Amino acid sequence: MINLSLASDTWDEKELAAIEAVVASRMFTMGGQVAAYEQEFAQHFGAKYALMVSSGSTANLLMIAALFFTKNPLLKRGDEVIVPAVSWSTTYFPLQQYGLKLVFVDVDPETLNIDIDKLSAAITERTKAILLVNLLGNPNDFNKIKAVVGARDITILEDNCESMGATLDGKQAGTWGLMGTFSSFYSHHIATMEGGCVVTDDEEIYHILLCLRAHGWTRNLPKTNWVTGEKSDDPFEEAFKFVLPGYNVRPIEMSGAIGREQLKKLPGFIEARRANGNAFVDLFSDHPYLSIQKEIGTSSWFGFAFTIKPDASRTRSEVIADLTAQGVDVRPVVAGNFVKNDVVRYLDYTVAGTLEAAERIDTHGFFIGNHQVDITAQLKSIRALLS
Repeated sequence: MINLSLASDTWDEKELAAIEAVVASRMFTMGGQVAAYEQEFAQHFGAKYALMVSSGSTANLLMIAALFFTKNPLLKRGDEVIVPAVSWSTTYFPLQQYGLKLVFVDVDPETLNIDIDKLSAAITERTKAILLVNLLGNPNDFNKIKAVVGARDITILEDNCESMGATLDGKQAGTWGLMGTFSSFYSHHIATMEGGCVVTDDEEIYHILLCLRAHGWTRNLPKTNWVTGEKSDDPFEEAFKFVLPGYNVRPIEMSGAIGREQLKKLPGFIEARRANGNAFVDLFSDHPYLSIQKEIGTSSWFGFAFTIKPDASRTRSEVIADLTAQGVDVRPVVAGNFVKNDVVRYLDYTVAGTLEAAERIDTHGFFIGNHQVDITAQLKSIRALLS
């Protein structure tokens, strides 16, 4: 048996000690550990501000919501936002929840990220934002995308939940747009129980995020801030003062404490994942019936994606059956062609052009897991199995 799971545990005694310290402190809701994690997270990824939330999905929710509450709102209901046709569900749902129109654009069949030529054709005077997704560890080609956008007043956002640690030209994925989101769910690059982050260099956006994260109240805002201007010096007056239609998507203090230990390990995790990625490319780049994801910049290799070639002698079902029989976890490439999901009947959306690549990935694609330890032996065995 090969036995390759989708993900594996990255905790040791350091994370357990961090949990015990939080328990001993009796401070379980968001506190000092979360604040310290946010500072360290922002520094690690080269952003001015980081805001920890309960998940990558709620990070996406706050990212979209914040654009409605700037002094000069960057989005309003009915605006069009371009999205790639292959991503996770909660890339899209905040757009529907805020009354935005989704414009689905096909992906590149090799990189699995948005097709830049089709993106260029999809941009109109109605385009107000582009929500890019760095899929399975692979950063988008932001230089080309920014050249396509040019001087037009279009906000660029990043769903980087699957690509923590990926870089392009030495700059971290998740920091190329106005905001970027990250996830620290168990199967991702670091694990904090549940958890996510939004990063930005924009102070106004950061203050709005602080308010939206906790009930829309002013309590967590600095005295001088972009949301209310000046806060009262009387904490009683500011205790239950609500100014934005917010949420409660705060993380717990344990997640912040665990995250601090995980961040220390992240460079080693990324190094191991990239070493596995190099082995993967060497083993499968010339496979007779499988094509693999083409790297842009420096991927952080969330997992290893395959697509059955058009002239393949084997079907996807046969390949998955072989892998499963050997204890290899296999998953679809995220949500495949998302437009095929029944939930789109609730969305206001259109499709720009056609979605051939997304459809091909949906019907012929799959991926297997990567890990923070050496899995070269398992990859070699998979290559032999799928000869």
